[in-house]
Amino acid sequence: MYHPTSRVLTVLELLQSRGAMSGPELAARLETDVRTVRRYIMHLQDVGIPIEATTGRHGGYRLRPGFKLPPLLFTEEEATAIMLGLLASSWLEIGQSPVAIEGALAKVSRVLPVQARERLQAVSAHLVLLPHEQRDRPDATLLIDLSAAIHASQRIAIDYRSYHRENTHRTVEPYGMTGWRGHWYLIGYCCLRQGYRVFRLDRIQKLEVLAETFEKAENFDFETFLREKYKPEGVQIEVEFQADLSSVQQKIPASYGTLTPTGNGVLFQEQYEDIEGMARYLMALNLPFIIHHPPALRDAIKRLGERMLQIANISNGSERK
Repeated sequence: MYHPTSRVLTVLELLQSRGAMSGPELAARLETDVRTVRRYIMHLQDVGIPIEATTGRHGGYRLRPGFKLPPLLFTEEEATAIMLGLLASSWLEIGQSPVAIEGALAKVSRVLPVQARERLQAVSAHLVLLPHEQRDRPDATLLIDLSAAIHASQRIAIDYRSYHRENTHRTVEPYGMTGWRGHWYLIGYCCLRQGYRVFRLDRIQKLEVLAETFEKAENFDFETFLREKYKPEGVQIEVEFQADLSSVQQKIPASYGTLTPTGNGVLFQEQYEDIEGMARYLMALNLPFIIHHPPALRDAIKRLGERMLQIANISNGSERK
């Protein structure tokens, strides 16, 4: 969801980039109503932004002719990094507004020289990055609030729903956040359980940043704690895909294992304890591959194929009847 301040700034950005827009157009872009848009316009006028309102059939709002905000200055390399980061924001699995992303892209594009702008616009027009999985995504506001609490060493109160759907109210001393295999996690000291814990952000039902602060333990490294907690166990998987590296990287996130180019394709290595689950995962990738290790994975693929044939034969028999 938008924060009110970001909505006001988005109005300013839209007017600067479009020249003039009607109240209904602004309301549609901001996913709000015309009355709220008028309130945003008044906020901008109160701080000295010369926005003019026009009436009539084609009425609306526009910045006074000749008024320009001071531009930000980026090198082409800096602008490229920013634009690629914005375009790839869907990979972060965060509930970020498309309108906010579009507004940021427009700002970066406008302050660049013409040649650099055209090259980066070509990138944005022909590059589509889709999320790896459609899972519950944390709202960007949640990340911002948690980051502020971590930075200020402030305790937080959360209503949390566990994997077993147990609802608890906890006071937590937050140390850090990380993204891991399609989910976002908070690592901190849980005052209820009297120990360090990992919380999935999409299971946090309610968050309150408390005024009370805490002293962080100097010997606690939240990144090491998370790696040890989710340290892979099980059988070493070695599968060689008969495809180029970029094709495999589009299918398999970097956190899922090690990808190494070979003379014939790409070698995928990972520790995994569920052989049957790995067999289903590999088949769903729709990429040709060779199993190097373990033999049990090859047997699991065969069993999976046999079950698929059985299902297909049962369907054919039903159709004949």
